Amino acid sequence: MIKPSFDELWDSVAPAEEYFNPADISEFPEPARRYLRHAIAGGTSLASAVRLRMRGEIRLRGWNQFSAEEIIRWDRGMIWRATVRISGISIRGGDSFLDGHGAMRWKLFGIVPIINASGLDVSRSAAGRTNVESIWLPSVLCGNRVSWTASDLCHAHAHFNAHGETAEIDYTIDESGRPKSVNMPRWGNPGGGDFRYENCGGFVDQESTFGGYTIPTRMRVGWYFGAEAFESEGEFFRVVIDDAVFR
Repeated sequence: MIKPSFDELWDSVAPAEEYFNPADISEFPEPARRYLRHAIAGGTSLASAVRLRMRGEIRLRGWNQFSAEEIIRWDRGMIWRATVRISGISIRGGDSFLDGHGAMRWKLFGIVPIINASGLDVSRSAAGRTNVESIWLPSVLCGNRVSWTASDLCHAHAHFNAHGETAEIDYTIDESGRPKSVNMPRWGNPGGGDFRYENCGGFVDQESTFGGYTIPTRMRVGWYFGAEAFESEGEFFRVVIDDAVFR
């Protein structure tokens, strides 16, 4: 199968046919209802995809600035394409998970290949990333394929199967419905060694509204979420979302 380009993936998204009705989630636990009613305005089209424009810092030995675009298309996966500046040198590439296959492709100056990774472990890790990034596409959390539970009024848990992985995502929700953090076990090998499940999550420092959706627009993301190691070695991604378009 020929993989679509970034723009082809976006242009082929079918228009949404359903709309968010808060009454449809009345059976969800209270913190899940509060979160989704905060994240999606009533009457908003239930999007199946989002296109994000972002910038920030990514840790590759040291912290380095990046700019990027990402498409999350729930029925197929995601493409993240970025430019990272390391000591004044431009590295272009990105990560993808499409139709069950994950890959990392990076080139020096956009020409010389320096990273070309794929395979089962890369795919499983990329699938987990796609699932936890549903926080940027909350419409997919409203359906009956998602099982919500809550331990108290501030903590909601979403269970679902998508992209070949089982997602067990924990959300901390404030009184207004704003998410303060998100976390889930994700397949990966932080620090090297064997692949295994490790907590991967992030803190939400800011949010904004785009087309009826209120999503996190400033986050700090990393491995070992909830442990001291998050601050010392786990955090690898600091992101600001400048724009989001839903379809």
